[in-house]
Amino acid sequence: MTEKLSQDARETELPALIEAGWVLDAERDAISKTFKFKNFIEAFGFMTRAAIWAEKWVHHPEWFNVYNRVEVRLTTHDVGGLSPLDMKLARKMDALAG
Repeated sequence: MTEKLSQDARETELPALIEAGWVLDAERDAISKTFKFKNFIEAFGFMTRAAIWAEKWVHHPEWFNVYNRVEVRLTTHDVGGLSPLDMKLARKMDALAG
């Protein structure tokens, strides 16, 4: 089982994600980002690639898709907030989105 993100990790990892467009939701202890693509096929392809990693890491995002937009929220329900898995999946999603 994973643990809640440490204060040190918050101070070192969150700033880079925020700079990359992720937004911290302090109330939910979550991060979110909206990815925009050229069309629905590209958005759905991104979701498919991200889903493979999410399943591999047994860490599933909250997400919503309309046409070329994918809204993602990451938090770890088992620990009641952000965990290292959220940081890992956020970085992977950024890489997958190009």
